[in-house]
Amino acid sequence: MATIARSDDLRRQNQRRVLAALRRLGPMSRTELSVATGLSASTVTTITAGLLDSGAVAEAPASDGVLSRRGRPQVTLSLNPAAACVGAVSLSLNRISAAIVDYSGQVAAEIVRRVATRACDEDELAAAMVQALQSAHAGADAALGPLRHIAVGVQGVTDSAGTAMLWSPITTGANLPLARRFEAAFHVPVTVANDCKLIARALRWRQPDQFGDSFAAVLLSHGIGMGLFVNGSLVGGIGSSATEFGHMTFEPDGALCRCGRRGCIEAYAGDYAIWRAAHDLDASSQPVEDLDMATMARVADRARRREGPERQAYRTAGRAIGAGLRSMFALFDPFPVAFVGSGAAAFDLLERTIRETIGESAIGMATSEVAMRCFADEFPLVRDGATWSALSYLDDHVFVAPPLPASASSERSLGHAL
Repeated sequence: MATIARSDDLRRQNQRRVLAALRRLGPMSRTELSVATGLSASTVTTITAGLLDSGAVAEAPASDGVLSRRGRPQVTLSLNPAAACVGAVSLSLNRISAAIVDYSGQVAAEIVRRVATRACDEDELAAAMVQALQSAHAGADAALGPLRHIAVGVQGVTDSAGTAMLWSPITTGANLPLARRFEAAFHVPVTVANDCKLIARALRWRQPDQFGDSFAAVLLSHGIGMGLFVNGSLVGGIGSSATEFGHMTFEPDGALCRCGRRGCIEAYAGDYAIWRAAHDLDASSQPVEDLDMATMARVADRARRREGPERQAYRTAGRAIGAGLRSMFALFDPFPVAFVGSGAAAFDLLERTIRETIGESAIGMATSEVAMRCFADEFPLVRDGATWSALSYLDDHVFVAPPLPASASSERSLGHAL
C-alpha cells in the first residue's frame, strides 16, 4: 500500500509541475514541457492526457507551423481559459475592486467602486464586496468557465485560517467573517488574506529573479504594511496574518496612529502622518481619513523644491521605515525590499534617510547594498496576488487528481500482490 500511495503522490506532484510550467511559461509542446519540467517524454504524455481529459489543458497546432520528426505540425498545450474562473476581490480604504479571471490567468471583467469604508457597518461592507463581485461576474463573457474559487485581499489583519478580517484601521468593525459571506453568495471555497501578503505573492510570481526565497514587500500608502518571504515561505503569525510592520514602535508614546496607539512606524510614515507633519499639526491630532495622490504629490513637490516642514516630514518617515527594517534585518539578516504603493512615488525623498538609518548599529551586516525597488501602484499587485492564490487552489485541489480512496488503494495493492 505504501508503494501505491507514493506512486499516487508522485503522479499528483507531476501534474502540478506541468500546470505550473504552463502557467509560468505559456503554451508549449510536449517536448518543450519535458525540457521545462525535467520529466520524461512518456511521463509528460501520460500526465497531459489526464489534464486534457479533465479540461484543465487544451491543445492546438503550433502557431509557427513547426513540424515534428514525422512531418506533422507540433501540437501546443496551454491552460484552457474555459475550464474555470476565479474571483479576486480587494478591500482598501474607501475602495473595493472585484475581478473575474479565467483559468489561463486573463482578466475577464473588473470593476472598482468607491465606498466610505469607515461609515459602513459590518453587513453593509460585506454586502458591498459581494455585490461588486456579482457585478463583475455578470459582466464577464457567458462562455467563461464556472466560478470555482474566490480570493479576498484586505487592508487589515486576517485570521490564520484565512476566513475573516480580524481588525482593520479602514473600518469601525472587527471580526468580519468575509469567507462565510462570500461562500453563502457563490457556493464556492473562499480564502481571505492580508493585502501585503498578496502583493508579496504577486511579486514573487511576476519577478522570481528579483524576488526569490527571501524578500519583503513594504506598502507605503495611507497605511504601512509588509508581506515577508523567508526561505521560500510567506511569514505569518500564530493566530493571525501578523507581520504588521507599520505598527511596530518607532517612538514610544509618540505620534498618534490610526490604530489608536502612539509611536507606530505608520504614525510617522503613512500618507496621513507625512501630511500632518508637513502642515505643522500636532502629532496628537487625529489622522485625516483619506488623502488622494494629487494632494501627496503636492507635498512631495514642495519637499523637493525647498528645505522646510515638508522635507523634514519625509526625513522623519525615512527614519521610521529605516529603523523598522533595521530591526527586521537583526532578526532575519538583510533581504531585498520592494516599496509598493502611492508613497513609493516619493522614494527619492526617503531612500537616503532609510539607508542611513539602517546603517546605524548594523551589527556588522552588509546593509548598504540592500536591493530596493519601487512599484507605485499596489492595486494590480493585490489583484494579481489574489488571482495567483485562487488559481493555485484550482491547480492543487480541482484539476490535480485527488488521492485514491483507501479502499481503491487496498484493492490495487491486493491485485498487485496476487
